Amino acid sequence: MRAHPYAVDGLLALGAFLAILLSAAAAPHGHDVRPHFGERDVHPLTVVLAGLACSALVLRRRSPMPVLCVTGLVTVVGMITDPRVGEPSDGHRAPIVAAAIIALYTVSNRTDRVTSVRVGAVTVAVLTAAAMLLGGRPWYAQENLGILAWTGLAAAGGEAVRSRRAFVDAIRERAERAERTREEEARRRVAEERMRIARELHDVVAHHIALVNVQAGVASHVMDQRPDQAKEALAHVREASRHALHELQATVGLLRQSGESTAPTEPAPGLGVLDELVEGFTRAGMSVSVSVSAGRTPAGDEPVPPGGSGPVLPSAMDLTAYRVVQEALTNVQKHVGTGAHAEVRIVTSQRGLEVTVTDDGGGEAAGEAAEAGQGPEPKDAPQPQESGEGAEAAVAGGGHGLMGMRERAAALHGVCETGPLPDGGFRVHVRLPLQASGPGSDRQEPQAQEGATA
Repeated sequence: MRAHPYAVDGLLALGAFLAILLSAAAAPHGHDVRPHFGERDVHPLTVVLAGLACSALVLRRRSPMPVLCVTGLVTVVGMITDPRVGEPSDGHRAPIVAAAIIALYTVSNRTDRVTSVRVGAVTVAVLTAAAMLLGGRPWYAQENLGILAWTGLAAAGGEAVRSRRAFVDAIRERAERAERTREEEARRRVAEERMRIARELHDVVAHHIALVNVQAGVASHVMDQRPDQAKEALAHVREASRHALHELQATVGLLRQSGESTAPTEPAPGLGVLDELVEGFTRAGMSVSVSVSAGRTPAGDEPVPPGGSGPVLPSAMDLTAYRVVQEALTNVQKHVGTGAHAEVRIVTSQRGLEVTVTDDGGGEAAGEAAEAGQGPEPKDAPQPQESGEGAEAAVAGGGHGLMGMRERAAALHGVCETGPLPDGGFRVHVRLPLQASGPGSDRQEPQAQEGATA
């Protein structure tokens, strides 16, 4: 029916034509209250008018309003020319209104509600008035009342079908929109997860490779004169590489699919293992001092603020603080060198967490650059404040450590400020508001933020 609409409308027009002729040839009722067929002759003008009205129905889908006008006009003409009741040539042309009823249904079905109501009201009024005032039967005849009922029913039926179709289309559109939204949300979450894993890999690799590089250089330098110290440096290299492999396995293990080897079940690093992180840099020749407001966060499944009092730190904030300290000390080791002094200051309060890492810029790398008449190498193209231009500059400069710290802070609605100090050295300051994570975030977001817990 959808592939051949004109053929369907042609069959509909033919059926309406035959029904009109059959009705014109039948007496509406007899003494036994039944219709009697073949008791009246069909006038040739009735055949012509029925043929014109039904032929227009073939185009009802393409031009519903003109077809309604044509069928309505033919119906009115048939009523005007219908002989009076009792005359020998009584033709009974009221059934011609069937074509106008079909056209009115099509208009109501294919137009908006306002147009449907207006056109339906006008059509019902015109056809009913023409039948009552201009027809060959009394105004109260059942044929006239039938015209009123059937035209009104056609207008109401077409409007009901149109409303139902619009309702179904709206439901289908909402379902498709919801499906598209779910797909877009899934793609967005995948992109965010990729960015998070990329930051994790950068932090892990940059930190441990920097330590391995320093210790390997020390071992190469003292291999001949002080073999004991060289062996100690190589032991540090082995330990740092082992930690790097372990953390890489923990991070990349999140990408494994079901059925493969399971990912590690131990919790992500946090401020509870800050001593181990500082010890690694101390072995590499740096001087690191740590200052915590009321005692460091102990290791465990739930980070606790210094001193064990105050708000519980969400795991995402605990991990971010650890990664900021790790990346800042790695930059000091990489760009300033051994012999540098770094200070880590962690302050917790009811409002949030503040992490500050500063260095004096007095390492071996800085001394060699000063002897060569150059300044120390910039640390990941530092930018003094968080902004879109700063992130673009960081990318253009090739450094991603500071940009990663800014992204981590921004993910928790915090602020990351970096820049050189007036007397030399560098400063990294991160503020993380506690209320941004919301209550219960420690139980709701560990999987989304770190994903390394069971």
